[in-house]
Amino acid sequence: MDAVSSTEVVDRVFHWTEEAAPHYVCVCTVHMVMEGHDELDFQTIVNGADLVTPDGVPLVWCLRLLGIGRAVRVHGPWLLPFLCEQAARRDVPVGFYGGEPDVVRDLVAELRRRAPRLEVAYQHCPPFRQMTVTEDADIVRAINASGARILFVGLGCPRQEIWMAEHKDRLPLVMLGVGAAFDFVSGHKREAPLWLQQVGLGWLFRLLCEPRRLWRRYLYHNPRFIALFTRQWLSSKPE
Repeated sequence: MDAVSSTEVVDRVFHWTEEAAPHYVCVCTVHMVMEGHDELDFQTIVNGADLVTPDGVPLVWCLRLLGIGRAVRVHGPWLLPFLCEQAARRDVPVGFYGGEPDVVRDLVAELRRRAPRLEVAYQHCPPFRQMTVTEDADIVRAINASGARILFVGLGCPRQEIWMAEHKDRLPLVMLGVGAAFDFVSGHKREAPLWLQQVGLGWLFRLLCEPRRLWRRYLYHNPRFIALFTRQWLSSKPE
């Protein structure tokens, strides 16, 4: 995981857009860490990203406990509009892949409200199923033909990270997996109050809002993460 600020992420992303080369960024949560712990193939995908930012406050605390004092939170729902505002200023076209049609419609409207000059070169809401080879090839051609230099991928973890890794060699642009940021920025879902996020309990708010969908993510993964990190931290301390 990289200890970078949102400003540093923006600088790297726009440097990469000038290269016309493939890059992908993972915005990491405890859920992603645990998916990587349980599935080594997925771990390889996340570790192979050009940048892995700590999204959750608990991850920032953990990095600091491991001696990385400059670690700060780089939150997907903050990073997405920040990058789009910068893209509008720099005339860099962006694209969106994932989400529901009404969510992406409202997302684009909100981003254009904040940055009227934003050029949205591409948007596509794929069905929640495996694409055929032909469908996938058509999507790749459409993205490349659009001229988008930054592609925000909102398929949810781990699907979006797998998709970015699988398509990296065919899409010479910068991809960012931003998960639920589409829902939050568009206003279709509420984020936890800031004070709750700051004390590391944003996950509890989400769990209370969507218990049936998220119970396993938080009630199964979180205790295991605490136990595993505690073991790692104790083993890293000098005798």
